[in-house]
Amino acid sequence: MNKVTANCENCPVHNAGNLIKLGIDMSDYDYVIALAGNPNTGKSTVFNALTGLHQHTGNWPGKTVTRAEGGFEFNGHKYKLVDLPGTYSLLSISTDEEVARNFILFGQPDVTVIVVDATRLERNLNLVLQVFEITDRVVICLNLMDEAERNGIEIDVRTLTKELGVPVVPCVAREKKGIPELLQSIDDVATGKYKCKPRRIKKRDKKLQEAIKVLKFKLNKVFPDLPNSEWVALRLLEGDAEIIRAVKSGEIGKILQPDLTSMKNEFTTAEN
Repeated sequence: MNKVTANCENCPVHNAGNLIKLGIDMSDYDYVIALAGNPNTGKSTVFNALTGLHQHTGNWPGKTVTRAEGGFEFNGHKYKLVDLPGTYSLLSISTDEEVARNFILFGQPDVTVIVVDATRLERNLNLVLQVFEITDRVVICLNLMDEAERNGIEIDVRTLTKELGVPVVPCVAREKKGIPELLQSIDDVATGKYKCKPRRIKKRDKKLQEAIKVLKFKLNKVFPDLPNSEWVALRLLEGDAEIIRAVKSGEIGKILQPDLTSMKNEFTTAEN
């Protein structure tokens, strides 16, 4: 039994099969981490700080969007870090948003690290709350704390952690400040030592919840392997044009079934 299989038995989120179909080889890693965030939050700097020289680049299957992967070890565990395209939301208006959403939704990474700009916290929380609707296992990297301090912005990290229900780690990634604490939080969430309780929209209207239940049942009947069908049902009810199109065409059932041969040829690894 390899490490991935062993982890799958102990972790309800990690899904190696889905990850492989999305182009992520997990044969030498214990956990996969998604790195998300708005553009210009220092996400690439965080990626470099975590992975060092252990990086590879290529394209997402069937997309011209560049995919960066890296690896690191911490507390005896091997992690693969997947850098998602910078995006302001997961509503799939652009290809970048579609790639980010599909990976979090269907790839079901063990942890999603969201890099937020400490000087623009309120704006960045839009993406955070959307990710919360998909997964419980989140770590917030509160980057650019030095710029926040220069601008006279004070953030009560302890209160923010309590309010969001997930670890919030203050960082200055370009100086590698906070990176050891970020690694510890990632490890705690991945291994289940830290149980996240992300803040979500309060109890939905009874009629809406019933509609979600009905749609979820129908989705599961047509697409039995579809993860996060409740979130897909909600997007349908909210009129998400891309999700509606994908369901009508049946494409949503094929998202996890790309051409693995062409994908393998397309993804050329280059050590930086």
